[in-house]
Amino acid sequence: IGLNGNYQGIYDRATASIELFEKDTSHGQRKLASTKGSADDPIFKELLDEDVHQGLIDDIELLDMAGDEFDMEKVKAGQLTPMFFGSAMTNFGVKPFLEEFLRLAPPPQPRKAKEGVIEPTNDVFTSFVFKIQANMNKAHRDRIAFMRICSGKFDANMEVRHVQGNKVMRLSQPQQIMADERKILNEAYAGDIIGVFDPGIFSIGDTLCMPREKFQYEGIPTFAPEHFARVRQVDTMKRKQFVKGINQIAQEGAIQIFQEYNTGMEEIIVGVVGVLQFDVLKYRLENEYKVEIRLENLPYEYIRWIENEEIDLDKLTGTSDMKKVKDLKGRPLLLFVNEWSIRMTVDRNEGLKLTEFGRS
Repeated sequence: IGLNGNYQGIYDRATASIELFEKDTSHGQRKLASTKGSADDPIFKELLDEDVHQGLIDDIELLDMAGDEFDMEKVKAGQLTPMFFGSAMTNFGVKPFLEEFLRLAPPPQPRKAKEGVIEPTNDVFTSFVFKIQANMNKAHRDRIAFMRICSGKFDANMEVRHVQGNKVMRLSQPQQIMADERKILNEAYAGDIIGVFDPGIFSIGDTLCMPREKFQYEGIPTFAPEHFARVRQVDTMKRKQFVKGINQIAQEGAIQIFQEYNTGMEEIIVGVVGVLQFDVLKYRLENEYKVEIRLENLPYEYIRWIENEEIDLDKLTGTSDMKKVKDLKGRPLLLFVNEWSIRMTVDRNEGLKLTEFGRS
């Protein structure tokens, strides 16, 4: 809680208590004396003038009204998110946040695979790719795949199977990344997150396991974009950089890209959840890949994945404003302008099953 004068406060809703810190003129880099207790404690009224204290009471009342009661089971189920307020720049609230994070953070959890649930205590090594980041080191144009060790022990010298690529390999340059520091790892255990050099073979949702094993974890849900645009590079001589850049950014999960059905990369459609992502795409292509692009907004607002693998897209009958596309993995999708078109397409094609979410 930011207070006028010489104080800042941390309010703990779980205990209904506040800890008052005296502000530091050196931007919060020293821990100064603090006082802890109920906000109604007379000591706070003495330290703060009456207007500031009343503002504090009002702020706490607003927080109590705006927030839900803390429930750890809901947090574990992903139905509730704890909220912390602070500033890393002034070192305010950082220590309480880290201490509470350690207390709340659950241990490694079981993970669902197509073959069943894999426990973190299982001795067999398994891991799951959840993030791809390109150009972390601009001087080397590197690309890092981040993976969580789900069970067993990882050893830097061991061979693993990349299930989606059906290839046995050694993971190159396993490392732990903290801010701008990198540390090469020799081993890691269930719950650890490691980054490995990615030559372009990994994707979000990929499974890695021991060479003799061959199973697959459930993928990460792909949320449906709500804004679409056709994208073209200004300089046609930079086609190679354009295709490489837009594919790498899409593989990171920052955007989703689609191709016209029965065409190649001549026409690329970009889908995003928020329009700000278009600006991010344009900025990254220009600054990281030296490619200037033009975006043409499209009228589509809905996208649906086709669950029926047996559906013949050539014979599928839709509405005049429906567009057939495919994603990076060649899966068929349909774009619609409105919900009426979705219902009409389902009615016109017996047995057609559409879903709002895909999986990486």
